[in-house]
Amino acid sequence: MVDYYRARAPEYDEWWQRQGRYDRGPEHNARWFAEIEEVLADFDALQMSGDVLELAPGTGNWTQRLLATADMVTAVDASIEMIALNQARVQSDRVSYVLADLFAWQPERQYDAICFGFWLSHVPLERMDAFWRIVAKALRPGGKVFFIDNLREATTTSVDQHLPPVDSQIMTRKLNDGRTFQIVKNYFDPAALAAQCRAADLQVTVKTTTNYFIYGLGQRS
Repeated sequence: MVDYYRARAPEYDEWWQRQGRYDRGPEHNARWFAEIEEVLADFDALQMSGDVLELAPGTGNWTQRLLATADMVTAVDASIEMIALNQARVQSDRVSYVLADLFAWQPERQYDAICFGFWLSHVPLERMDAFWRIVAKALRPGGKVFFIDNLREATTTSVDQHLPPVDSQIMTRKLNDGRTFQIVKNYFDPAALAAQCRAADLQVTVKTTTNYFIYGLGQRS
């Protein structure tokens, strides 16, 4: 999966911006961007301030937004290529970058808030409880948490890719040059996801948009 995101880094934003293989026409694109705005309204209202930890920050779409309210952001990613793109976009000395495998990395201190966008679905189900414990461990009491990921909807991916079977965690992903990779990709039920958070002492409201996104926002008890 690390190899995939290192290779995908230069074309990653085509997915977010609905370009190239991800452009499914004006009607779809309009719904996609309208639902992003819906999520961003809740994200901005959360006001993630202070010392913020961002997991798998990618090219910086969320890092850039976090800096509107955060004092400092620690951004942890396994791809040096993603970090380079993030740095070029954000260009802020208030962001500290850490190159690390998130399945091996452990927080060394607690933070005022934690954010992760489109990372949770790549956590194997057998590691999910441990992941939520790491999130809770990294948050100060009362610290805020925000995450966003995909709903199971075929048009979220490119026209030449298919979602994994319902009973599988493995998805085949294709790059623009035709190379393919096997990655973990999970989709979540909102009520079950909220229950996982509660079990880790995180009081999180899990929401969905009409078609494309599932997201959570809340705080550590």
